[in-house]
Amino acid sequence: MKKFYEEKYKNTFWLRQNFTQKRWRSFRKQATTTALLLLFFFLFIAVLVFAGYINITVHTGHSAEKPIISISRMAETPLLPPLDCLAWNETQKCPQSNPVLLKYMLNHDPSMNMACPEYFRWIHEDLRHWRETGISKDMVDRANRTAHFRLVIIDGKAYVEKYVKSIQTRDLYTIWGIVQLLRWYPGRLPDLDMMFDCNDRPVIRSKDHRGPNAAPPPLFRYCSDVWSMDIVFPDWSFWGWVETNIKPWANVVKDIKEGNKRTKWKDREPFAYWKGNPSVAATRADLMRCNVTDKTDWNARLFIQDWNKESKVGYKQSNLEDQCTYRYKIYIEGWAWSVSEKYILACDSPTLLVTQRFYDFFTRGMVPLQHYWPIRDRDKCRSLKFAVEWGNNNTEKAQAIGKASSRFIQEELKQEYVYDYMFHLLNEYAKLLKYKPSIPPNAIELCPETMACLAGGDYNKFMMASLVNSPRDSVPCTMPPPYDAQALKAFIDTQIGSTRKVEAWENEYWEKLNKKQ
Repeated sequence: MKKFYEEKYKNTFWLRQNFTQKRWRSFRKQATTTALLLLFFFLFIAVLVFAGYINITVHTGHSAEKPIISISRMAETPLLPPLDCLAWNETQKCPQSNPVLLKYMLNHDPSMNMACPEYFRWIHEDLRHWRETGISKDMVDRANRTAHFRLVIIDGKAYVEKYVKSIQTRDLYTIWGIVQLLRWYPGRLPDLDMMFDCNDRPVIRSKDHRGPNAAPPPLFRYCSDVWSMDIVFPDWSFWGWVETNIKPWANVVKDIKEGNKRTKWKDREPFAYWKGNPSVAATRADLMRCNVTDKTDWNARLFIQDWNKESKVGYKQSNLEDQCTYRYKIYIEGWAWSVSEKYILACDSPTLLVTQRFYDFFTRGMVPLQHYWPIRDRDKCRSLKFAVEWGNNNTEKAQAIGKASSRFIQEELKQEYVYDYMFHLLNEYAKLLKYKPSIPPNAIELCPETMACLAGGDYNKFMMASLVNSPRDSVPCTMPPPYDAQALKAFIDTQIGSTRKVEAWENEYWEKLNKKQ
């Protein structure tokens, strides 16, 4: 037996020696290659980690020796905890704030931020009515006459007191948007107290609040006009419009971008397109007269949107990304402004914009002939026909208008800027308050769990699609200064001048056409 094992180990040793002699060079070459590959891999990882570390410390304004937040941020691990509906159902209480996260957010270097889009300047205009007097608690209380809810922010937490139910889920998703703002910029919002009206038309009339002792009630809503003092705020559809199956804004922008690529502008139908509900306003009913018939063609193709029918067939014919197949798209107001405006402008097709009475928070930054083509409200058909004729004969200029409008919407109205607009508006508003806000007696604390854990079906689905999972890793954009009187007049004169130029071209077109006949 001993001899057997001696022979066995002898053979084993011989095999090893043989292997060494025959394969050593090959083995050494492979080992060297492997070692070099491992070395380069670890160096690459080290560079990535180091770059991520430097990026964080620069933003926070702290030295490399004392980082505020872990480098695990590089792994895109959400700093905000996921929704825990089971825990919430047991306690019925919102989670506590994360002190490490708040410290991180409050120590960002403000010199690292970008300039806000120009339309942010209108925040100053919307709040100028209270610049001299400030806002008292009595003023805010008097705004409850038409308000749907009162929202209070104290120590970074939001509380809501509801008065009446809004149309559809406008109030629900508006409140949800404010809750997301608090997650986007945790700990940065000041204490404030605001009233919100979710209906369409403004109600705080300027003529009712004149003179040095005027005390207009501050009321937030989605649109206003030149005769009113309502404070405009981003509408609910930025977080989704469940009743029409329109997804949250960030998703819609992405889909429309892809839809724009499907059909080149020159290959699109050379007409003006509109699809909507004509029964909500007389001006829309009047637009339908411009539809093509056997006898007349005003270069318009107009379609009625039946939302009841669409809901029964799964909204197959109402996808916004499928509606960029015409060279021109028409925007026209409904009962007031329409949320459809941003979707229409996002197509690369020039928007033929029928004269507006109402404005929302971003459209005041747009200029005729640069972002859209103006259409007369009182002579829609002839105005539309000329616009399409001009565009088809000046294709490069027409296409440039379409590109400018879609660029404006996709870049200057991206969701980050929507949150920044909300942030700056609420900050500037809070500065005007002359009292310390308190929690209303019938208010409930707001957090994602309060809303999403009680929502079912598509309501929960849309909330999850627009849930902020991680705070912004930079400070808000820098607010532009207020308009001085001269600059504001120059901007308005530019808008008026461009519109009159188009009207002059249009008059000349029809005069020549009538002479030929």
